[in-house]
Amino acid sequence: MGRLFGTDGVRGVANADLTAELALGLSVAAAHVLAEAGTFAGHRPTAVVGRDPRASGEFLEAAVVAGLASAGVDVLRVGVLPTPAVAHLTGVLDADLGVMLSASHNAMPDNGIKFFARGGHKLADELEDRIETVYEQHRTGEPWDRPTGAGVGRVTEYTEGFDRYVAHLVGVLPNRLDGLKVVLDEAHGAAARVSPAAFARAGAQVVTIGADPDGLNINDGCGSTHLELLRAAVVEHGADLGIAHDGDADRCLAVDAAGEEVDGDQILAVLALAMREAGQLRKDTVVGTVMSNLGFKLAMEREGIRLVQTAVGDRYVLESMKAEGFALGGEQSGHVIVLDHATTGDGTLTGLMLAARVAGTGRSLAELAGVMQRLPQVLINVPDVDKTRVNTSAELAAAVVEAENELGESGRVLLRQSGTEPLVRVMVEAADIEQARAVAGRLADVVKSALG
Repeated sequence: MGRLFGTDGVRGVANADLTAELALGLSVAAAHVLAEAGTFAGHRPTAVVGRDPRASGEFLEAAVVAGLASAGVDVLRVGVLPTPAVAHLTGVLDADLGVMLSASHNAMPDNGIKFFARGGHKLADELEDRIETVYEQHRTGEPWDRPTGAGVGRVTEYTEGFDRYVAHLVGVLPNRLDGLKVVLDEAHGAAARVSPAAFARAGAQVVTIGADPDGLNINDGCGSTHLELLRAAVVEHGADLGIAHDGDADRCLAVDAAGEEVDGDQILAVLALAMREAGQLRKDTVVGTVMSNLGFKLAMEREGIRLVQTAVGDRYVLESMKAEGFALGGEQSGHVIVLDHATTGDGTLTGLMLAARVAGTGRSLAELAGVMQRLPQVLINVPDVDKTRVNTSAELAAAVVEAENELGESGRVLLRQSGTEPLVRVMVEAADIEQARAVAGRLADVVKSALG
């Protein structure tokens, strides 16, 4: 069996790859593994379970809840809330386990399961591996040790989660947002209620788009992967800025008053300077990934801020932050982690803090984001190839060397397999956009021929 867990939980087409049986089995396995690890010792275990609005989340949530309760875990169902809300509630409610059902920015037919450990942190790789092993043992026939009578878990609707999470978001802001007009694109996703409520409570005038989830329209032409509607809405409404989330609202991209995109690197740059000014940027360091734009690195060097780079994936950013005691990190895609206030990427919190910087300084988002100049960067996703061979193909390695020699010190090449989708990502950065496009196109063709 291939590894079920990717860089961000278990994902697949709901009811095809990710079935009710798999969701139930993994939940039971997770309960048993955590019990073996001593997480439940001395008390009755509790889990927080939430989901995004996907239609498939309804039956998958039922399967997860059934699995946990059958293993003797009491369940608090928080309903449709963002991934970072489930992580936050897992921590503040002192739960032993959190479960989020979402495929983030993926299209509606997909779904996923993400487990959080006590405190709202992502499970360690070794625990995920153990869950897979235990799941497979019992899937093939080994019976579970099942509680009976009063030992089975109880299921409770926890309706206070929405207000507790929104209050947390507003409470950590350094200043209010009075006087700002903000357009929010909620991707018809998990933050459709949370984000507008938080911005409004913080004092902003709010315009929403993509805030009518029906279970089928999540990420459909809107949200952080489709900024066209947000750009147009910001200009149409004369807003100061726009904020776009993905389906589970663990990421945030922005648009300035002129409709120009402000990506995750620029957001990190703005927040890094704000936090250093407030004495909150520990060790004057920000954590990024190997996908961080070279312009971000140069800007941080100029400002006297150190950049630590990790593998792609917010879990690796978080690992570095926790290991070294850093306060801020994130990805170009908009996953931003402010570790003093969140245990995972939180798109609503990021958007609020960005807006707070605009309101607090009286400067436009375009001016603030101008602290860094993005070098042209081309990203091509190559689907339907054997992504596991991206680092072992001699043909591909030779093509990369040739491309790097052509770019010299003014650019770079990065090839990586997606952790959540069956594709290889080709990224090329260069001083000239046409050169970046040409090199990326040639490399994409080699990926297809070498790995197809």
